[in-house]
Amino acid sequence: MGLTSNKVLMLAIVLAVVLFLGTVWLWPRLARRNWRAVSGRFGLLLATQVAALATVGLATNQAFGFYASWSDLFGQETGQGVVVDHVAEGGSSPVQVLSASPVIGASSALPQVAGQVQKVDIIGRTTHLATPAFVYLPPEYFQPQNHARKFPVSVVLTGYPGTAQALVDKLNYPSTVQQLAKRGKMQPMILVMLRPTVAPPRDTECVDVPGGPQTETFFAKDLRDSVMARYRVDKTPASWGIAGDSTGGYCALKIAMHHPRSYAAAAGLSPYYKAQIDPTTGDLFHGDKNLQHRADLFWALKHLAAPETSLLVTSSRVGEHNYKDTLKFIKGVQGTNVTRISSIILSNGGHNFNTWKREIPPMLQWMSERLVAH
Repeated sequence: MGLTSNKVLMLAIVLAVVLFLGTVWLWPRLARRNWRAVSGRFGLLLATQVAALATVGLATNQAFGFYASWSDLFGQETGQGVVVDHVAEGGSSPVQVLSASPVIGASSALPQVAGQVQKVDIIGRTTHLATPAFVYLPPEYFQPQNHARKFPVSVVLTGYPGTAQALVDKLNYPSTVQQLAKRGKMQPMILVMLRPTVAPPRDTECVDVPGGPQTETFFAKDLRDSVMARYRVDKTPASWGIAGDSTGGYCALKIAMHHPRSYAAAAGLSPYYKAQIDPTTGDLFHGDKNLQHRADLFWALKHLAAPETSLLVTSSRVGEHNYKDTLKFIKGVQGTNVTRISSIILSNGGHNFNTWKREIPPMLQWMSERLVAH
């Protein structure tokens, strides 16, 4: 049974309840002071606590999608993205479709009506990085009258250590964009949904690590090239946007600011503005001060040429730690007179899925208004 299986969660709940009731029942019998009684009390308390914590942990993971599998949880990552040693030019397709399914909640299973979510592997030709992803294709993509039409694309990134699956069935990106388009509130759009962690389990903060994973280049060049090779999309930056939450939000803003010729718009939901350094990232810069400065968006606003791109940031007055930094970032962008900035500021909301689900519909409409279809 998988980590996210409802059966595993129910088993943990039942085990926790049985151990709790067993502790209450057996406690009077273990009231003596001999070593057997003391060991029994210790064992029951330990088992009950472990079962309760496991239940809470499994339920939290179900709600927020931190880990997709047991191997993901324990850092084995056997079913996740891997670093590819070499990819021959002109070899296999850079996007390999593994499966396809209609959008959850759609009224029909026919792709011509419902739109489609494809589970894919994306391979970077220059960085030699490979990662799993989900691609949403709108219903219009399959209609005969649109056989030559090219669609705008939004790359959507999770936080760390989130899963791409959570973007589909927790944050509901495909069903949200489909419903908004159906109601005429945004144009039909392709979504490419994945983690910013393309070299797991390491959190590279979307940095081109010296001697390590070239994550920024993957998102700025390889991902675009791979998607263009498979789907009907245009190469002009006006057709491309990038968005994400938390770590993914920081990555989206940074990549658009560094590469305005790749992305015309970027949205950061609850982003931070400087690369985090901790045990999950390791040494990202290897003493390269220029690289370290470029990973600081406040430094970039002051010292680099202002990029011609549109940015959206979100925060909450109560519940988000990035509120003051977000106001500072907005002010810094306004001072460039070149980069365009928008914001969504909630009165309250934490750093979680519930908050982001409130921000995703207006963010998608904002993104749609800034991308051009061909």
